[in-house]
Amino acid sequence: MTIAYHGAGFRGMAANDGVRTVASALAEALEPLLGAPPVLSVAGRTDAGVHAWGQVVSFDVADDAPAPDVLARAVNVRCAPELVVRRSTACPPTFDARFSARSRSYRYRVLNGAVPDPFRAGVATWVPEPLDLAALRLSCDPVIGLHDFSSFCRRPKGAPEPVRLDRRVLDARWSAVDDDELRFEVSANAFCQQMVRSLVGTMLEMGTGRRRPGEMAAILRSRDRAGAGQVAPPHGLCLWHVGYG
Repeated sequence: MTIAYHGAGFRGMAANDGVRTVASALAEALEPLLGAPPVLSVAGRTDAGVHAWGQVVSFDVADDAPAPDVLARAVNVRCAPELVVRRSTACPPTFDARFSARSRSYRYRVLNGAVPDPFRAGVATWVPEPLDLAALRLSCDPVIGLHDFSSFCRRPKGAPEPVRLDRRVLDARWSAVDDDELRFEVSANAFCQQMVRSLVGTMLEMGTGRRRPGEMAAILRSRDRAGAGQVAPPHGLCLWHVGYG
């Protein structure tokens, strides 16, 4: 299934006892048709408040299970518009939404103007200070390629010292999509926790002039989370696409 969701009402994607997550809502909607809650594999474990347009989930079903389009309709009747199935199809037994993925792409939206927009407030972060688009673009170049992103990731719980968080960034770019909206787009083979939001928070400091874009390479090399900027708010982030080619 390819699913889309507005993350405000969920405590992230992955199942988590005692809180409402995208995975738990999806499993609850499917359980009456499958006879048991499915065990979901997900392409991207989005954090609380993060949205998705192209999240991919996979799960096993019995031979006599309802057709994929029937399952999709059941989820949409129960969960829309907060959570919807955009596409549902049978796939080979060897397919796994997480381990078969070759790339993930995220978008981060920033509203840059003197007055916030109430209609975009839930899906874009408002930054009232003027942002230098040229500086934002310069900050992208050092992160493209294979690097240890320890400076921009939350350290995994219980991880030994030292820990390496190597990821290969395939593309990263800032663009102006409207008079008052900027968009950061980034694709990588995989992302570690809070990586995109940490990159955005650091880049926004460069866009406002509090840091220089030339500092990005040194921050990356330092492998020190304390050297990077604040984590950007979750509601501006959206998992846009997962690649399997």
